[in-house]
Amino acid sequence: MDPRATVFIVDDDPGARRSLGWLLESHGLKAETYASAAAFLEAYDPNKAGCLVLDVRMPGMSGLELQELLTARHIPLPVIFITAYGDVPSCVRAMKGGAVDFIEKPIDDRILLKAIRRAVEEDLQRRRLEEKAPQLKARFDLLTPRETEVMELLFAGRSVKRIASHLGVSFQTAAKHRTRVLEKLQVQNEAELVRLVLRYRATNLPPAAPNTSSGS
Repeated sequence: MDPRATVFIVDDDPGARRSLGWLLESHGLKAETYASAAAFLEAYDPNKAGCLVLDVRMPGMSGLELQELLTARHIPLPVIFITAYGDVPSCVRAMKGGAVDFIEKPIDDRILLKAIRRAVEEDLQRRRLEEKAPQLKARFDLLTPRETEVMELLFAGRSVKRIASHLGVSFQTAAKHRTRVLEKLQVQNEAELVRLVLRYRATNLPPAAPNTSSGS
């Protein structure tokens, strides 16, 4: 696991916090522990990569309420719930909220560590995409409205012949549009284009504004 990543543990039980902290540190993982949701929120730095290991039931703000607050604040920190009370409604609510896992106490260390590694990798992958998002957006911003339309048709699997028919232009014109799209997006073929579009959309940025400086 990336040494920059931190596992944030929020549990009102001091013994549970110590136990989880020792477990993670014994496996070379960095851990920060908090006795309440409020304490975590006060200290949390969104620039820190990692995941949140969160108790469901706590005095004050519950784990589920903290998860919902993070979502409302657009903080996509992956959450792993732990609980001694594995009721179905809480599990459903947690998973619908995007939780990576819902683990009942007593905790199986192997299951928890596997979930943590998965959650941290998910967060790191998201951060890598976000770092590359400005460069990706710059490529898509180069497309004219017509080229954006051609890009969408290529992404949908349309051939140049079908694109020409759909747009009401000659095959040669459609082929030129395809070439310009591939050149501006810096890809070699449709397969690379599809992967690039998926990467760009995974950043959750708004669609690139069409470049209106050149025509059809």
